[in-house]
Amino acid sequence: MKPLKAKISITIDTDIIEEVKYLAEKDDRSLSQYINLVLKEYLKNKKQSDK
Repeated sequence: MKPLKAKISITIDTDIIEEVKYLAEKDDRSLSQYINLVLKEYLKNKKQSDK
């Protein structure tokens, strides 16, 4: 079974959005998929560095 997903509304600086859109396109992913991937990686790294 796929994990459940939740829709959220956030405000992000325009320059960051443009850069993330570019990176997502370059990685052949949707903006949502790319943001999810980046956040998962950040959280994984954060957990490891907090040990």
